[in-house]
Amino acid sequence: MPWHTVAQLADVPPGSSREAIAGGRIVALFNVGGELFALDGICPHLGGPLGKGKLQGCIVTCPWHGWQFDVRDGQFQLHHSVVQPRLNVRTVGSDVQVEIVA
Repeated sequence: MPWHTVAQLADVPPGSSREAIAGGRIVALFNVGGELFALDGICPHLGGPLGKGKLQGCIVTCPWHGWQFDVRDGQFQLHHSVVQPRLNVRTVGSDVQVEIVA
């Protein structure tokens, strides 16, 4: 099953981030103005937890070393060649689900 329930909608209010596990992967969930986004939860720099980072607008800052990514598309803010993998997100009722493709 590629879709995994990782949170309830109330668990991810606008302006928040959250770490979750889906299909054995760490996932970072974000709510930007009521729209949900998900990225691979492990920062490519040194493995910091992006889901525990500070979200300002659509930019998340890794709490370990300050790397910043646009949660809408995974784009690293200092160099165009680094893009954090993005995951599809949907809501089913109040369930927040992410798609994990093998």
